[in-house]
Amino acid sequence: RSRPGPGSAPAEQRGQRTRSGTEPAAAAAMLSSPWARFYSNSCCLCCHVRTGTIILGVWYLIINSVVLLILLSALTDPDQYHLTSAELGGEFEFMDDANMCIATAISLLMILICAMATYGAYKQHAAWIIPFFCYQIFDFALNTLVAISVLVYPSSIQDYLRQLPTNFPYKEEIMSVNPTCLVVIILLFISIILAFKGYLISCVWNCYRYINGRNNSDVLVYITTNDTAV
Repeated sequence: RSRPGPGSAPAEQRGQRTRSGTEPAAAAAMLSSPWARFYSNSCCLCCHVRTGTIILGVWYLIINSVVLLILLSALTDPDQYHLTSAELGGEFEFMDDANMCIATAISLLMILICAMATYGAYKQHAAWIIPFFCYQIFDFALNTLVAISVLVYPSSIQDYLRQLPTNFPYKEEIMSVNPTCLVVIILLFISIILAFKGYLISCVWNCYRYINGRNNSDVLVYITTNDTAV
């Protein structure tokens, strides 16, 4: 059996040096991606993106739970939330049984998605965060379409205000505002909402990348020779 040469190191030492060298290479490859400029481990209040995702998931979970309780109470006592056509100023009901059932199903689905995101961020399972991230993208796209419709059809705001009930709070004051100023105010308000939602999307995406990268870093590449990787 041949002995190693004077300039060669044991296989374990060579593998250790090569393994430690793969970590900077992986980090450099990650930073060279086009999405690296949007990657950060911290979010609002200087907390970690994983902590921020857990807080966001719990917050959405609480909101949808409250909505579900209201819908269930409305199903058990329909007269409590029933508004007549005279009160609405039109010939339609506020919420019928079919719409209430659909809203209840959507609330249950949202509770499931938020619980999955919270569990995935807490237990560091990246795949559990994907449904919540897709919901955020869908919600952002809907709000963007609303902003585009207001910008393209500014007269639709006045039409919507006329369809509101006569006893709607501050209806006359809002309709008395200059239509151009009203459109600017609404667009500014929607832009702030879109910016905030985009920031939350980036936080959840960075949390997904952090957990995914952390799980992938557990797989070590061990080089035994100059040509063979095990």
